[in-house]
Amino acid sequence: MDSLVAVQEDVIACRACPRLVAWRQQVGDEKRASYRDQEYWARPVPGFGDPAAKVVVVGLAPAAHGANRTGRMFTGDRSGDFLYAALYRAGFANQPTSVGLNDGLVLDGAWITSPVRCAPPANKPTTDERDQCRPFLDRELRLLSEASVFVVLGAFGYQGLAGYLGLRPRPPFAHGLEVPLDDGRTVLCSYHVSQQNTFTGRLTPVMFDQVLQRARVLTG
Repeated sequence: MDSLVAVQEDVIACRACPRLVAWRQQVGDEKRASYRDQEYWARPVPGFGDPAAKVVVVGLAPAAHGANRTGRMFTGDRSGDFLYAALYRAGFANQPTSVGLNDGLVLDGAWITSPVRCAPPANKPTTDERDQCRPFLDRELRLLSEASVFVVLGAFGYQGLAGYLGLRPRPPFAHGLEVPLDDGRTVLCSYHVSQQNTFTGRLTPVMFDQVLQRARVLTG
């Protein structure tokens, strides 16, 4: 039988996309100056969180000097700072920070994943790379049997999730979009928690808190 542990192991071992393999390793070798003394993860990044999660957060892909460095989704960069602070305020995390694998972070009722598991150049994976990675997301979501709300960060993740859910027709992506599914589950959309959005005010803490609060209401 499949398991989240098996998915994790298969994700970490994957070398299916040559461009992404080369990039994640190049970043891990060259490093950012501020992290020059650290050993980069430089491998695909598995999902993270509570196996009994009712809420699944779907991102885009690991950041080159964030998850590609630390080995955990949204960990070690400004996007993660924004995300985990919000999850803490909403009661999904035991602490507001996420800096490394051994920092004590625990999620309660939430799971974090992405349609692409390797850091892509310029934070832009191709649709072919997303499709190559899709079986991992499909397996993971099937195993998260308690999940009833999907919080999707950005249009790319929304498109990837829609493929798994068979969402047709697919409403155009918009922040705050709520898509009820025939089986009782719900998709909630938010702008991505990238610095491009959070530093410019396109996505504020209040806006994102409202999305997570709605997720709380929907899960009872």
